Amino acid sequence: MAKAVAVLVALLLVAAASAGGAAAQQCDAAGLAVCAPAIVGGAPPTGACCSSLRAQQGCFCQYARNPAYSRYVNSPAARGALTACGIAIPRC
Repeated sequence: MAKAVAVLVALLLVAAASAGGAAAQQCDAAGLAVCAPAIVGGAPPTGACCSSLRAQQGCFCQYARNPAYSRYVNSPAARGALTACGIAIPRC
């Protein structure tokens, strides 16, 4: 019986770790490529850009901590795109 409980606990831990990984996979910076003209060039964001920003709103702080993305996420153009899309600028 104890062996069965240990196996069940191990399976639950693996499932919980997998669920956490699935949530992290939703943060896909490539999905924001549609926003490149707004974030990099300061162009007005398109509807598709605003939709992508809203979909990944929970990822902004993760992107801000990533050295590969932080200069874009923290740029004045990115803040302008968020504001234009009606999205609150995150405080990380």
